[in-house]
Parts: sequence; structure tokens; C-alpha cells
Amino acid sequence: MIHQYTNNGYPVVLDVNSGSVHVMDELSYQAVPLLEPVWEAWQEENGGFSEREGDIPEDLLERAAKALRKLPCADEEKREIAGELFALAQAGQLYAKDIYENYIFDFKNRQTVVKALCLHIAHDCNLACRYCFAEEGEYHGRRALMSLEVGKKALDFLVANSGNRVNLEVDFFGGEPLLNWQVVKDLVAYGRSLEEPYHKKFRFTLTTNGVLLDDEVLEFCNREMGNIVLSIDGRKEIHDLMRPFRGGQGSYDRVVPKFQKTAASRNQMNYYVRGTFTRHNLDFSKDVLHLADLGFEQISVEPVVAEKTQEYALKEEDIPVLLEEYDKLAKEMLRRRREGRDFHFFHFMIDLEGGPCVAKRLSGCGSGTEYLAVTPWGDLYPCHQFVGQEEFLMGNVDEGILRTDIRDSFKECNVYAKEKCRDCFAKFYCSGGCAANSYNFHGNITGVYEIGCELQRKRIECAIMLKAAEAELE
Repeated sequence: MIHQYTNNGYPVVLDVNSGSVHVMDELSYQAVPLLEPVWEAWQEENGGFSEREGDIPEDLLERAAKALRKLPCADEEKREIAGELFALAQAGQLYAKDIYENYIFDFKNRQTVVKALCLHIAHDCNLACRYCFAEEGEYHGRRALMSLEVGKKALDFLVANSGNRVNLEVDFFGGEPLLNWQVVKDLVAYGRSLEEPYHKKFRFTLTTNGVLLDDEVLEFCNREMGNIVLSIDGRKEIHDLMRPFRGGQGSYDRVVPKFQKTAASRNQMNYYVRGTFTRHNLDFSKDVLHLADLGFEQISVEPVVAEKTQEYALKEEDIPVLLEEYDKLAKEMLRRRREGRDFHFFHFMIDLEGGPCVAKRLSGCGSGTEYLAVTPWGDLYPCHQFVGQEEFLMGNVDEGILRTDIRDSFKECNVYAKEKCRDCFAKFYCSGGCAANSYNFHGNITGVYEIGCELQRKRIECAIMLKAAEAELE
């Protein structure tokens, strides 16, 4: 499968199945789709390509020249272009076959180990964010704080169900986890006490709105937390509109200085500011750049996912504007990079040399299998976005996973189980998208959220363009 596009003047060819990316001259770019059927026919006729690398048969080049007859260049140059493209194909970097579909059957049957928990340390919040899927922390239920006893059982469950895996992850989540700060500290201490006897290593993270962030919290987090997620939506007018206190007052002025101090204290590493854009700020690139201008170097601003009835929800008619915003952002990031004012935008970060393993590319985030959410009273759900939906209640920290059928259904959730993913060039980068979004919009976990797919494809295109430009700067 081939995906071709031009972005910011870069003609890019992505060979989807191999993951190879090529920035080509215009004639080669035009030749790629014309030569694909020639190569596939030759492969079928000859049972594969057995010649040594670089030795392209004359009759194959002759076929190629005929296929390229409308290309505006001499026959000799057509043969040269064909030879170069077929050499890439021979090396498995162009026109590659999909070798992963059969692998998914092995993945489905492998033993399931839990490697990460999202601890809902507080089903309560001191803000009233308008788009909050957690309903100000209540999650379709009641306000509650996790007890130390329940938290310890959750960590015990993680250790007991992690198999031979050494590195384990725990995210303190809410609501607002700083409302239950003492339990957070006590659970970190308990987790550290488990590391040596069980040969485990915990990586703790914290997601906070920053209202209660102070020097004591920051000092502890800098010592114990592998990552901190700081919630801010961008410009003051946007942030205050969407993330007010319950009395309606804005929270921007309260949290920005604290977040700047946090980022500086962590040397601009191992944190990120995380925002949400809605229909109120379709020009979201301005919010990303505002955060960069505040001094933040690790930034994530993501599209809201909401029911169509919500006035802030994104609509299909907004897609062209949003795609243009991603292009604007990518170009501005490139300009700043050349000026030495670089920053990282989470959705443009892509690893073209290594990246996730095959299992991760096929199965995504691991929700319901490797990753679970724990409520304040110890119930287990596939992830934080399913909490409170009783049909997805999997068990509890006392008895473990009782609904193995739910777990098994999430093991089936992969790019080959989703019809709309099969022919999508982005499938090995997004891994099929979010199961919760699919369920909320389509009533099943094997569908896709179409607006999210459109935006994801654009983000990948921009990310690859930035990599191409980065290579030129080196």
C-alpha cells in the first residue's frame, strides 16, 4: 500500500506496510503509482524476485518504460527512474506486502499481562471544565476519594498480574488527584516498597489542573514522578471559557505561573502541557503557539470528542479549517526550529526509524488488556473513559478480573478487526484509534470516530514532512 502527498513543498511517498518514507523528485513521485502494477505483475509471474540486489532484469525495465510513456522525460531517464524505484521495492522499502495480518492471531492468543493502571485517586474536582467526560469527577456515579487500602490493593493487583514484566506504570488521575494528595504520597511509598522483593520498577505519573500545585507537591513530583501532565487549553480567553472554577471564575491566571515553574524545575523534560480545542477555538494553532511563547517546550493540544448536541463539539464541516490549522502549525514549527526556538508538539512526534513494536502498532493503547482503570472503591474498567459504564465493569481489586469476556473482546480490537482501518495509510500509526470513541459514537469498540481519523491522518502527514525538513537541516 502506497500513500502519496505533498506538504509544504515536500513530495512524500509512504510505503505503508514497510513504514519506509521517501522524499522524491517530481518525476519519481509521478512514477510511483504507475510502476506499482508493473512490479506486482512481475512478482506474480516470477514467484518473487530472486535476482541479486540492484540487478533489475531488462524486460522489467522495458515494461516500466512503457508504463511511464507519458512521463515528460527521455526513455533513458524513465528506465533510470524505474531502476531506482524497483531497487527500493527489492529492498522491501516500496510496494511491500502486508505481513502482519497473520501475526495478529498470535497476539490474540498470547498471555495477557497488566502493565499499567490509571488510578482514579479522586472522583472529585475543584474546576468545572465544560467538556469534561468525567462530569467534574463524578464519572456517572458519586464523588469519592480513593482510600489508601484500596490503592494498595490496586498496586498488589498490578504486581500479581504483570507476569515477568519489570517496568510498571501508574497514573494518578481524577477528577483532580491533588484533592487526595496524602494518599498519592503514601501509595508511591508503598509502590517503592514492592519494587525490590518483586523485582519490579514503578513509573508514576500525575495529571493535574494545577490549582493545588505548590512547592511541596512540586518537590515530591520532581523526585518521584516520571511524568507530569499539566492541563491548560491555551490562550487566556479560551482556557477561562472552558476551564472555569465552579463559580464561573477563570483559572488561567491561577495555574500558568505554577506550570511555568514546574516546566523549568524539570528542565523542560518529563512533563507536558495538555489542552483540548473545541468549536470555540478552531484556530487552535494559536493556542499551541501561545503555550510555546509562555516557555513550554512539551505541548499537546487535542481535539475535543463530544456528542453532536454539545455546542462546543467539532463537526464534519469544521474539518477543512482544522486540517489547515495543522498545516499552519507545522510550517510555523519548522520556521521556529530553524531559528533555534524549537518545541515539541505531541501529535507531530513520530519515530520513523524504530517506533512501537508490531503488537503495539496492531493493538493500540492496550486498554482492557494491558491497561486498566481503577475507581476509588476498587472497580476495574478497560480505561478511564469507560469508568461508570456498568456494561464494561470487569472486576475489582479484591477478586481480580471477573469478566474475562470483556478483556477478550478488547484483545480482538485491532486494525484488522476494523473495516475502515484496513485500507487506511495511518493504521500502523494510530493503531485503530480509540475504542471508547468508537463505542460512544457507534455502540461498539471496533468502529472508528471519523472526525478523529481525518485529523489523525493530517497530523501524520505533517509529522513526516517535519522529519523530512529536519533531515535537510542536519
